[in-house]
Amino acid sequence: MKRCKIFIPILVLLFCMAQVHAQDWPQYLGSERNSTSTQEGILHSWPENGPEVLWSVDVGIGFGGPVVRDGKIYLLDRDDKVGDKLRCFDLSTAEELWNFGYASPGAVMFPGSRSVPTLDGNHVFSVGPYGDLYCIDINTHEPVWNKNVWTDFGGDEIPRWAITQCPLVYGDLLIVASQAPEAGVVAYEKLTGKVKWHTPALGPVGYVSPGIVKIDGADHVVMITAASGGRGSTPSGGRVVGMEPLTGEILWDYTNWHCRIPVPGAMDAGEGKVLIIGGYQAGAAMIKVEKTSEGSYMVSELYKTVEFGAHTKPAILHDGYLYAQYSTNERRDGLVCMSMDGKIMWQTLRSPAFMRGSMILAGGLILATDGEQTLYLIEPDPSGFKPLASSELLAADPGEDQAVERFGNQNWAPMALADGKLLVRDQSRLLCVKVAQ
Repeated sequence: MKRCKIFIPILVLLFCMAQVHAQDWPQYLGSERNSTSTQEGILHSWPENGPEVLWSVDVGIGFGGPVVRDGKIYLLDRDDKVGDKLRCFDLSTAEELWNFGYASPGAVMFPGSRSVPTLDGNHVFSVGPYGDLYCIDINTHEPVWNKNVWTDFGGDEIPRWAITQCPLVYGDLLIVASQAPEAGVVAYEKLTGKVKWHTPALGPVGYVSPGIVKIDGADHVVMITAASGGRGSTPSGGRVVGMEPLTGEILWDYTNWHCRIPVPGAMDAGEGKVLIIGGYQAGAAMIKVEKTSEGSYMVSELYKTVEFGAHTKPAILHDGYLYAQYSTNERRDGLVCMSMDGKIMWQTLRSPAFMRGSMILAGGLILATDGEQTLYLIEPDPSGFKPLASSELLAADPGEDQAVERFGNQNWAPMALADGKLLVRDQSRLLCVKVAQ
């Protein structure tokens, strides 16, 4: 009996440790890159003055979101006059524990940081807006290796809105989309930086990071490229390409996707289905990829629609329905719910408006910023928009904040959720908000 009494607490401790690990947010859009968290105990209501803001710290302007592991936050910050700076904060206290910076001056339209780092083992990987790829040891705080995903492959003039890449770790590989003249997608040996494979150029430059989808039980790297054609013209070209992760071999290709400036990555919709969404009148396409008896792959288009899309983030999938913020330069559809077969269930339009914000599904609820000043708690339901709470805690005083005065609040950065704490980044601050018990 004594052995039993000792054994049970050990089991409980191991279970709790596993839960804490599962609640980390180690890469872009979370552990599975699908904006979904295993966090339990999400608060179903907030006080009248909103959820508790535990702390905030000053950051530079930009759109790069944080990642979290083992109680530490990592954020790629930037000063356009100097360069990039990877910063590490304590999740509980906001204390800045260390930072690593490097020279990379320059500015583009919508200046500042861009991408989300990736944590793996003892390393954090990040890509700056000028293509600087760094592997940094989180214990020594020094770089292990660095490359440039743009200039190393023939890139010259920086893309209009700079490089936006959130690195993808796959086994021993680190995969990014160079989109340079001599390479489309590149896989590096993650511990050394040695190039293991790269594809030829796949198409015009966009702002999509590669993702993984499951096809017939196997992992495929999926990359979306931009279509040609200026604003006001009919776009042409554009590809959705599936690759073998270990070799870069192109396995399938979907060419009926025409988004001039793609940002959201491909989404694994299950059973070989892949959802592609975009702004700039692109809308959405649902395709199905199947393996043939000869071992090749066949792509079929299930449907296309301009009634569902997103400007900056992939959709969230919950109980067979898709949710996305579909306010772009051309549309103001707000938060939109669509069935898996392409039927629009509802739209919030401008009431309330959702402008390129970020969303996380946790505990059966959606935490969403509207891209401007409001944080929402939403019950996902195909019968209608069901907000449980909202708070304008992201509002800032333009008179006191030059970045807000110039660019608006623009909290477009992907959020992170760990240990019951929601991390939201706007144009001047990183906020930590208590959203779980």
